[in-house]
Amino acid sequence: MTDRDQLHRNGYALLRQAIPTEWLEDLRAAFDAGVRPSDQWPVPRGMDWRHSLLDDDAKVQAVCRLPQVLAVAGELIGERFFLSQVEGREPLAGGGHQPLHRDLSAQRPGDIAMALAFFDDYGPENGATRIVPGSHRPEPGAPPFDFTNESRSVQLSGCAGDILVFDVDLVHAGSLNSVGSHRRSILISYFSEQLYASHLETVGLRNVRMATSERFEPLDFGFGLRSPR
Repeated sequence: MTDRDQLHRNGYALLRQAIPTEWLEDLRAAFDAGVRPSDQWPVPRGMDWRHSLLDDDAKVQAVCRLPQVLAVAGELIGERFFLSQVEGREPLAGGGHQPLHRDLSAQRPGDIAMALAFFDDYGPENGATRIVPGSHRPEPGAPPFDFTNESRSVQLSGCAGDILVFDVDLVHAGSLNSVGSHRRSILISYFSEQLYASHLETVGLRNVRMATSERFEPLDFGFGLRSPR
């Protein structure tokens, strides 16, 4: 199976050590400086998470434009696309658990790709993401996905600097941060160019401050995928 086939079959790629190590200290500082309480967001955020407003930070923007990340996002979306949003998220001690869910395409399957870039080491103890490989494209006639059934979910773990890029329809969830150690990350959204008008209608509600006019073309899909460990 080729890397491209594997990506489309599984619905995600986990890019190990994609962020240069020397960037991480600045990225953590940008996250901590941008943390805002729930009542300072247009739409209140979950109280068991820290949310950071950092989309205008230069290093954060550089992470969003890493060639490997853009290559995977472009392959998943399959057409011209743009960077729609980036926001910092960290589960607090005793918080962060989410039920399995999909974030859902807007107009057609695969028109949105997401990326989670981890600024700290992550695993089952501090709320790492769970995913269900292959759940983004159910087989024709398959029964509806049972979001209460965790038997197919994979608990990710890895190191600061890893980036998970996935189809928006992939079933996934955050986990409980039982030990309270840092698990800072940014959640990045890439949208098909066809969604730009609807994107502009909600930038205020999503607290998007960065420019979103830049466009990216799907590129040569020339890199090796890594499996979760």
